[in-house]
Amino acid sequence: MAAPGEFFAGIPKITYLPSAGPADVLCFKHYNAEEVLMGRKMEDWLRFSVCYWHSFCGTGADPFGDQTHQWPWNEGTPMESAKKRLRAAFEFFTKLGVKYYTFHDRDMAPEGSTLEESNRNLDEITDLALELQSQTGVKVLWVTCNLFAHPRYMNGAATNPDCHVLAYAGAQVKKGLDIAKKLGAENFVFWGGREGFLSIHNTDVAAELNHMASFFRMAVQYKEKIGAKCQFLIEPKPKEPCRHQYDYDAMSVIGFLKHYGLENHFKLNIEPNHTTLAGHSYEHDIVMASAFGMLGSVDSNTGSPDLGWDTDQFPMDIRNTTMVMKTVLEQGGLQPGGLNFDAKVRRESTDLEDLFIAHIGAMDAFARGLRNAVHIIEDGLIAGMVRERYSSFSHGLGQKVEDGSATLEEMECRSIHVKEKTALK
Repeated sequence: MAAPGEFFAGIPKITYLPSAGPADVLCFKHYNAEEVLMGRKMEDWLRFSVCYWHSFCGTGADPFGDQTHQWPWNEGTPMESAKKRLRAAFEFFTKLGVKYYTFHDRDMAPEGSTLEESNRNLDEITDLALELQSQTGVKVLWVTCNLFAHPRYMNGAATNPDCHVLAYAGAQVKKGLDIAKKLGAENFVFWGGREGFLSIHNTDVAAELNHMASFFRMAVQYKEKIGAKCQFLIEPKPKEPCRHQYDYDAMSVIGFLKHYGLENHFKLNIEPNHTTLAGHSYEHDIVMASAFGMLGSVDSNTGSPDLGWDTDQFPMDIRNTTMVMKTVLEQGGLQPGGLNFDAKVRRESTDLEDLFIAHIGAMDAFARGLRNAVHIIEDGLIAGMVRERYSSFSHGLGQKVEDGSATLEEMECRSIHVKEKTALK
């Protein structure tokens, strides 16, 4: 019998049943949270997180059709439904067995008619969130501010041509950081949903980038002032809704941060669906960010490259999850980041059970990817091939190139005495 106030009645806590048949969909067949791989539990390598906006605020609406998801927590006044939504979410987290969740400020509590009212709403709902976190042990992986949906942000937030709008965004981020500290969030994400341009003819690119850097510096200063411990993350995206967004891909963000001297304060939250929108392979930005020591977290989803827009599907391709987890293993983990399922059930998925099935499938896909990645690393074949490929840099002139002491004169001297066929090996 369902407990009073239970939203997912009839759905038990999801357990690991590797021998379950194909018709058994409410169990993990590959994700074994307690299994130890390379000295760490599977759950600690994967650090799964459920995103609040798609799973509990999503309605199934799209640009061509209205709401299809009639969830029971969306009843009552905006504040009443916000409280129901939060209780439903924590029931889901605990039954699914994840330890983290993520949210935008405006997902958690409705926006008021004034900033003060919005802040009061957020205070009230996050008081309940703090209570539920204490009861369940579920934590906040990251908080972010919605600086793109309201009409005031139609021309951007930190890059808006009107300083009044930038100021409002700054006030919203200030409150967001207060909430992140209150809830013990391990990270804080900046997603520049409209930080870009539609027409270059009315855009001062240099000014907008300078303003964005100033905005980030203010955030760094305030975080230090209040003693918040969260890692700052920037999430790249190339386009949609803007024609061009400044945080185009990992290398664009890394270049921006280094140019403005912010690289020690930020890492990257990579969403592979965004990476493929930039024309890269699924794992490209994850590998590039990690190579610079800048990979902080992953929004674990996928898209359909043939469609060309951000579809936020649950990741089910084992090749993709293997490549992601190989990079994660090689850098020693994602902590304090994690794998956040920034994904939504389809418009036609109208059963509450579908929320569980989608997350279970994605968690199993990453568990399989993790095991594959462990095998790749432990057998050492690929690593050995890579070492052999670059072996000429381990001694002599190659070693001098490696440590930065080689000169062009030495390059010339070496090349004069090397036959072409040797150089082409």
